Amino acid sequence: QVQLVESGGGLVQPGGSLRLSCAASGNIASIYVMAWYRQAPGKQRELVAAISSSGSTNYADSGKGRFTISRDTAKTTVFLQMNSLKPEDTAVYYCKYYAPLTRYESWGQGTQVTVSS
Repeated sequence: QVQLVESGGGLVQPGGSLRLSCAASGNIASIYVMAWYRQAPGKQRELVAAISSSGSTNYADSGKGRFTISRDTAKTTVFLQMNSLKPEDTAVYYCKYYAPLTRYESWGQGTQVTVSS
C-alpha cells in the first residue's frame, strides 16, 4: 500500500501563489503516476496535473501556464506550484498515486485551497 499526505493549502488572494506538497510512503512501484486533482463544491473531481515515474508531465487546460508539477530527487514527494491564482481555483485539492501495472491507486485526504479577497 501507498500512503499520501498532502499539505500546503490555505487562503490566498487572487493573483497570489501557493505550493502544495504530497508525500508518498509505502510500497512505491517503479512505474507509477502521481497527480493532483481538485473538486469544487457541486462539481466533479477533475485532473489538474500529473507526473509519471519517468518525469513526463501533463496539465489540464485550466492550469497551463500557471501551475507546475514537480517532484523531489527521492521521487517520493510531489509538488504543485500554483501561481496567478483565481477565485475559480478554489477547491479541495487531492493527491493521487496510480500504479498502472497493478491498477492500484491511492488518494490523499485533500487540502483546501481558497482564493478570495
